[in-house]
Amino acid sequence: MNIGFFLKKFVTFFVEPLGLIATLLAIGLYLLHVKRVRFSKVFFSGGLFLFLFFSYPPFANFLVENLENQYPKFDYKQQVKYIHVLGNGHNTDPSQPLSSQISSAGTKRVLEGILIHKKMPDSKLIFTGYEGDTNTTNAVMNAKLVHALGVAYKDMIINGKPADTKEEALFTKTLVADKPFVLVTSATHMPRAMLLFRSLGMHPIAAPTNYYKSEFRGYLQAPKPLYFYISSVAVHEYIGILWVKIKSLGL
Repeated sequence: MNIGFFLKKFVTFFVEPLGLIATLLAIGLYLLHVKRVRFSKVFFSGGLFLFLFFSYPPFANFLVENLENQYPKFDYKQQVKYIHVLGNGHNTDPSQPLSSQISSAGTKRVLEGILIHKKMPDSKLIFTGYEGDTNTTNAVMNAKLVHALGVAYKDMIINGKPADTKEEALFTKTLVADKPFVLVTSATHMPRAMLLFRSLGMHPIAAPTNYYKSEFRGYLQAPKPLYFYISSVAVHEYIGILWVKIKSLGL
Protein backbone atom coordinates (compact mmCIF):
# COMPACT_ATOMS: atom_id res chain seq x y z
CA MET A 1 0.00 0.00 0.00
CA ASN A 2 1.67 3.24 -1.08
CA ILE A 3 1.64 6.60 0.69
CA GLY A 4 -0.35 8.14 -2.17
CA PHE A 5 -3.31 5.85 -1.43
CA PHE A 6 -3.50 6.94 2.21
CA LEU A 7 -2.90 10.59 1.31
CA LYS A 8 -5.80 10.46 -1.15
CA LYS A 9 -8.09 8.99 1.52
CA PHE A 10 -6.97 11.61 4.06
CA VAL A 11 -7.55 14.59 1.76
CA THR A 12 -10.87 13.21 0.51
CA PHE A 13 -12.22 12.99 4.06
CA PHE A 14 -12.01 16.76 4.53
CA VAL A 15 -13.94 17.63 1.36
CA GLU A 16 -16.73 15.11 1.92
CA PRO A 17 -19.79 16.00 4.05
CA LEU A 18 -18.68 14.47 7.36
CA GLY A 19 -15.15 15.84 7.21
CA LEU A 20 -16.29 19.24 5.98
CA ILE A 21 -18.86 19.59 8.76
CA ALA A 22 -16.41 18.35 11.39
CA THR A 23 -13.86 20.91 10.18
CA LEU A 24 -16.38 23.76 10.39
CA LEU A 25 -17.41 22.74 13.91
CA ALA A 26 -13.76 22.38 15.01
CA ILE A 27 -12.96 25.86 13.72
CA GLY A 28 -16.08 27.20 15.43
CA LEU A 29 -15.01 25.58 18.70
CA TYR A 30 -11.53 27.09 18.40
CA LEU A 31 -12.92 30.56 17.70
CA LEU A 32 -15.21 30.24 20.70
CA HIS A 33 -12.20 29.27 22.81
CA VAL A 34 -10.30 32.41 21.75
CA LYS A 35 -13.36 34.58 22.42
CA ARG A 36 -14.22 35.24 18.77
CA VAL A 37 -17.87 34.48 19.48
CA ARG A 38 -19.27 36.26 16.44
CA PHE A 39 -17.15 34.28 13.99
CA SER A 40 -17.64 31.05 15.90
CA LYS A 41 -21.40 31.38 15.40
CA VAL A 42 -20.85 31.62 11.66
CA PHE A 43 -18.91 28.34 11.55
CA PHE A 44 -21.27 26.53 13.91
CA SER A 45 -24.26 27.71 11.85
CA GLY A 46 -22.54 26.65 8.63
CA GLY A 47 -21.84 23.19 10.01
CA LEU A 48 -25.43 22.75 11.20
CA PHE A 49 -26.84 24.00 7.89
CA LEU A 50 -24.72 21.56 5.87
CA PHE A 51 -25.66 18.67 8.15
CA LEU A 52 -29.37 19.35 7.67
CA PHE A 53 -28.95 20.05 3.94
CA PHE A 54 -27.10 16.80 3.22
CA SER A 55 -29.70 14.95 5.35
CA TYR A 56 -32.61 16.41 3.37
CA PRO A 57 -34.16 13.57 1.28
CA PRO A 58 -34.91 15.52 -1.96
CA PHE A 59 -31.35 16.89 -2.10
CA ALA A 60 -29.75 13.50 -1.42
CA ASN A 61 -32.00 11.93 -4.04
CA PHE A 62 -31.03 14.60 -6.56
CA LEU A 63 -27.34 13.87 -6.00
CA VAL A 64 -27.63 10.10 -6.49
CA GLU A 65 -30.11 10.25 -9.38
CA ASN A 66 -27.64 12.22 -11.47
CA LEU A 67 -25.20 9.35 -11.03
CA GLU A 68 -27.51 6.34 -11.10
CA ASN A 69 -29.52 7.35 -14.18
CA GLN A 70 -26.46 7.43 -16.44
CA TYR A 71 -26.50 3.67 -17.16
CA PRO A 72 -29.55 1.39 -17.51
CA LYS A 73 -29.79 -2.02 -15.90
CA PHE A 74 -27.96 -4.82 -17.68
CA ASP A 75 -29.50 -6.59 -20.67
CA TYR A 76 -29.14 -10.26 -19.74
CA LYS A 77 -29.29 -11.33 -23.40
CA GLN A 78 -25.72 -10.18 -24.04
CA GLN A 79 -22.98 -12.80 -24.12
CA VAL A 80 -19.38 -12.18 -23.04
CA LYS A 81 -16.70 -14.27 -21.37
CA TYR A 82 -15.74 -12.15 -18.34
CA ILE A 83 -17.82 -10.54 -15.59
CA HIS A 84 -15.86 -8.25 -13.28
CA VAL A 85 -17.49 -7.69 -9.89
CA LEU A 86 -15.78 -4.77 -8.15
CA GLY A 87 -14.88 -5.11 -4.48
CA ASN A 88 -16.58 -3.45 -1.52
CA GLY A 89 -16.33 -3.57 2.28
CA HIS A 90 -16.43 -6.62 4.53
CA ASN A 91 -15.57 -7.86 8.01
CA THR A 92 -14.32 -11.20 9.32
CA ASP A 93 -16.22 -11.35 12.62
CA PRO A 94 -16.61 -15.12 13.24
CA SER A 95 -19.81 -14.55 15.22
CA GLN A 96 -21.55 -13.38 12.02
CA PRO A 97 -22.69 -15.55 9.10
CA LEU A 98 -20.95 -15.07 5.76
CA SER A 99 -23.99 -13.24 4.37
CA SER A 100 -23.53 -10.57 7.06
CA GLN A 101 -19.75 -10.31 6.82
CA ILE A 102 -19.97 -8.76 3.36
CA SER A 103 -21.34 -5.21 3.08
CA SER A 104 -24.84 -4.60 1.75
CA ALA A 105 -23.44 -3.06 -1.43
CA GLY A 106 -20.96 -5.92 -1.80
CA THR A 107 -23.69 -8.54 -1.42
CA LYS A 108 -25.81 -6.92 -4.13
CA ARG A 109 -22.82 -6.74 -6.46
CA VAL A 110 -22.12 -10.42 -5.88
CA LEU A 111 -25.74 -11.42 -6.47
CA GLU A 112 -25.88 -9.42 -9.71
CA GLY A 113 -22.65 -11.08 -10.82
CA ILE A 114 -24.12 -14.54 -10.18
CA LEU A 115 -27.34 -13.71 -12.05
CA ILE A 116 -25.35 -12.58 -15.09
CA HIS A 117 -23.00 -15.58 -14.87
CA LYS A 118 -25.97 -17.98 -14.86
CA LYS A 119 -27.20 -16.41 -18.11
CA MET A 120 -23.82 -16.76 -19.83
CA PRO A 121 -22.48 -20.29 -20.40
CA ASP A 122 -18.74 -20.69 -19.82
CA SER A 123 -18.35 -17.16 -18.43
CA LYS A 124 -15.82 -16.31 -15.71
CA LEU A 125 -16.44 -14.15 -12.64
CA ILE A 126 -13.58 -11.83 -11.68
CA PHE A 127 -13.34 -10.76 -8.03
CA THR A 128 -10.94 -8.08 -6.86
CA GLY A 129 -10.42 -6.12 -3.64
CA TYR A 130 -7.82 -5.95 -0.89
CA GLU A 131 -8.13 -6.90 2.78
CA GLY A 132 -8.80 -3.45 4.26
CA ASP A 133 -8.57 -3.68 8.07
CA THR A 134 -9.01 -7.46 8.10
CA ASN A 135 -6.76 -10.44 7.45
CA THR A 136 -8.78 -11.71 4.46
CA THR A 137 -9.15 -9.98 1.11
CA ASN A 138 -12.50 -8.76 -0.13
CA ALA A 139 -12.00 -10.78 -3.32
CA VAL A 140 -11.74 -13.98 -1.30
CA MET A 141 -14.77 -13.10 0.84
CA ASN A 142 -16.91 -12.46 -2.23
CA ALA A 143 -15.71 -15.67 -3.84
CA LYS A 144 -16.66 -17.61 -0.69
CA LEU A 145 -20.20 -16.25 -0.87
CA VAL A 146 -20.47 -17.05 -4.57
CA HIS A 147 -19.19 -20.59 -3.98
CA ALA A 148 -21.70 -21.05 -1.14
CA LEU A 149 -24.42 -20.08 -3.62
CA GLY A 150 -23.42 -22.83 -6.02
CA VAL A 151 -20.76 -21.40 -8.35
CA ALA A 152 -17.60 -23.48 -8.76
CA TYR A 153 -14.20 -21.93 -8.01
CA LYS A 154 -13.05 -22.93 -11.50
CA ASP A 155 -15.47 -20.32 -12.83
CA MET A 156 -13.83 -17.55 -10.80
CA ILE A 157 -10.67 -15.46 -11.04
CA ILE A 158 -9.69 -14.06 -7.64
CA ASN A 159 -7.18 -11.26 -7.02
CA GLY A 160 -6.96 -9.65 -3.59
CA LYS A 161 -4.18 -7.17 -4.39
CA PRO A 162 -6.04 -4.18 -5.98
CA ALA A 163 -6.73 -1.45 -3.42
CA ASP A 164 -8.83 0.86 -5.56
CA THR A 165 -10.84 0.95 -8.79
CA LYS A 166 -7.88 1.87 -10.97
CA GLU A 167 -5.84 -1.09 -9.72
CA GLU A 168 -8.85 -3.35 -10.31
CA ALA A 169 -9.10 -2.04 -13.87
CA LEU A 170 -5.39 -2.56 -14.54
CA PHE A 171 -5.65 -6.19 -13.42
CA THR A 172 -8.69 -6.95 -15.56
CA LYS A 173 -7.01 -5.37 -18.58
CA THR A 174 -4.40 -8.15 -18.41
CA LEU A 175 -7.25 -10.64 -18.90
CA VAL A 176 -9.60 -8.98 -21.36
CA ALA A 177 -7.32 -6.53 -23.23
CA ASP A 178 -9.71 -4.50 -25.43
CA LYS A 179 -12.49 -7.12 -25.60
CA PRO A 180 -15.97 -6.32 -24.15
CA PHE A 181 -16.72 -7.54 -20.63
CA VAL A 182 -19.41 -6.95 -18.02
CA LEU A 183 -18.63 -4.53 -15.19
CA VAL A 184 -20.70 -4.96 -12.02
CA THR A 185 -20.65 -2.27 -9.36
CA SER A 186 -22.98 0.04 -7.43
CA ALA A 187 -25.06 2.38 -9.61
CA THR A 188 -23.56 5.44 -7.89
CA HIS A 189 -20.03 4.17 -8.55
CA MET A 190 -20.68 3.12 -12.15
CA PRO A 191 -20.01 6.50 -13.87
CA ARG A 192 -16.57 6.79 -12.23
CA ALA A 193 -15.75 3.13 -12.85
CA MET A 194 -16.73 3.33 -16.53
CA LEU A 195 -14.67 6.50 -16.93
CA LEU A 196 -11.64 4.81 -15.39
CA PHE A 197 -11.89 1.57 -17.36
CA ARG A 198 -12.46 3.39 -20.64
CA SER A 199 -9.49 5.68 -19.98
CA LEU A 200 -7.35 2.51 -20.16
CA GLY A 201 -8.72 1.61 -23.59
CA MET A 202 -11.13 -1.01 -22.23
CA HIS A 203 -14.72 -1.70 -23.30
CA PRO A 204 -16.85 -2.43 -20.22
CA ILE A 205 -20.58 -3.14 -20.42
CA ALA A 206 -22.28 -1.54 -17.41
CA ALA A 207 -24.29 -3.72 -15.01
CA PRO A 208 -25.28 -1.34 -12.19
CA THR A 209 -26.84 -2.54 -8.94
CA ASN A 210 -27.31 -1.34 -5.32
CA TYR A 211 -29.39 1.73 -6.13
CA TYR A 212 -30.04 4.46 -3.55
CA LYS A 213 -32.49 6.64 -5.50
CA SER A 214 -36.14 6.68 -4.48
CA GLU A 215 -39.40 8.04 -5.85
CA PHE A 216 -40.05 11.75 -5.31
CA ARG A 217 -42.34 12.27 -2.30
CA GLY A 218 -42.52 16.06 -2.21
CA TYR A 219 -40.34 18.71 -0.64
CA LEU A 220 -41.97 18.73 2.79
CA GLN A 221 -39.74 16.09 4.33
CA ALA A 222 -37.66 16.12 7.49
CA PRO A 223 -33.90 15.49 7.38
CA LYS A 224 -32.96 11.85 8.06
CA PRO A 225 -29.61 10.21 8.93
CA LEU A 226 -29.96 7.71 6.06
CA TYR A 227 -29.98 10.54 3.53
CA PHE A 228 -26.86 12.09 5.01
CA TYR A 229 -25.15 8.78 4.26
CA ILE A 230 -26.57 8.72 0.72
CA SER A 231 -25.37 12.29 0.12
CA SER A 232 -21.93 11.28 1.38
CA VAL A 233 -21.80 8.36 -1.05
CA ALA A 234 -22.76 10.64 -3.94
CA VAL A 235 -20.29 13.41 -3.04
CA HIS A 236 -17.53 10.79 -2.76
CA GLU A 237 -18.27 9.71 -6.33
CA TYR A 238 -18.42 13.25 -7.70
CA ILE A 239 -15.01 13.96 -6.18
CA GLY A 240 -13.71 10.69 -7.63
CA ILE A 241 -15.01 11.57 -11.12
CA LEU A 242 -13.37 15.00 -10.91
CA TRP A 243 -10.10 13.40 -9.85
CA VAL A 244 -10.17 10.93 -12.76
CA LYS A 245 -10.78 13.78 -15.22
CA ILE A 246 -7.95 15.85 -13.75
CA LYS A 247 -5.58 12.88 -13.95
CA SER A 248 -6.58 12.25 -17.57
CA LEU A 249 -5.44 15.78 -18.39
CA GLY A 250 -2.05 15.02 -16.89
CA LEU A 251 -2.40 17.69 -14.19
